[in-house]
Amino acid sequence: MRADNNPYKNHQETMMTKPFSVPEMPERRAMLAGACLLPLSHWARANGADTRPIEWVVGYAAGGGSDVVARLLAESMGKALGQAIVIVNKPGAATNIAADYVARSRERGRTLFSGDFATLAANPALFDKLSYDAAKDLAPVGMMARFPLILVVAPRVPASNFKEFLAWAKALPQGVTYASPGSGTAHHLATELLRERTGLNLVHVPYRGAAPAVQDLLGNQVDCMLIDSASGLPHIAGGKLRALGVTTEQRTRVLPQLQTLAEQGLTGFDAYSWQGLTVPTATSAEDVKRFNAALVAALQSEAVQGKLLAMGVEPTPGTPQQMASYVGTERERWGKLIRERGIKVD
Repeated sequence: MRADNNPYKNHQETMMTKPFSVPEMPERRAMLAGACLLPLSHWARANGADTRPIEWVVGYAAGGGSDVVARLLAESMGKALGQAIVIVNKPGAATNIAADYVARSRERGRTLFSGDFATLAANPALFDKLSYDAAKDLAPVGMMARFPLILVVAPRVPASNFKEFLAWAKALPQGVTYASPGSGTAHHLATELLRERTGLNLVHVPYRGAAPAVQDLLGNQVDCMLIDSASGLPHIAGGKLRALGVTTEQRTRVLPQLQTLAEQGLTGFDAYSWQGLTVPTATSAEDVKRFNAALVAALQSEAVQGKLLAMGVEPTPGTPQQMASYVGTERERWGKLIRERGIKVD
């Protein structure tokens, strides 16, 4: 696919060279969001509240998508709370190292954690034994963001949309290979769900991260991949990867030109990678409330929304109760698939 014929190129260039235009937020709403932050930091200083730095734990290495999102939000939230927020990276073991650290933390009111699809939904079913209980040891503050998954194909695949891909794949007796950033990831599990829904013979080829998977996809070593929007957007916008559809219920704000798989016949199919903000369960209700207020205000600000969308990330502000409900549904949904497929992670 030639870059100069790429329908997504102009969209990416617009995001990177101009202020991103998010769905219109009335000025009054923006002013109210900002005004809501002022009492938080003012109250903290005036009443002698704890102004020591807050530790925000991320279960991935510095520089990755999860780290960048956390740092962006931490900057805005820190100003609102009147406390510096320090990012602490504890990568490894599919976020279990970081989750265990947070679950054991005694710094109540001064510890935040990026709880994501892996930690909160998949790992309880993927691992036979965990040192923490995500449902009991981590309390929700609010959803942060979601990453739509996009079906992309290797250059050799003769398909320009999902229906053509299905016809091509079903004609191959040996099956179709698909890459993922690792076993048990949202990308892997969503493709297993795709296999279940379509009846395709899909052969999993796991990698250690998205970058090597994309390289082999570009080199025709594997046939296809469900890639998250943050990892895939630069390659799609640059014309290197051909996108056939997105796994969202409605078209994503990240790539509004791209049809959903549901629009192309796979009704009711939706899957995301996502992140939410959590705290140790012993954190006070008052602290959860102020963290949520700062988080929601940050996610609703035009500056933060623009930066997130330019990265391929959809902001998803909400209440702790909404996050708890969503995470519970996701844990049940993907746990069932993991158990039925017998998927395990070493």
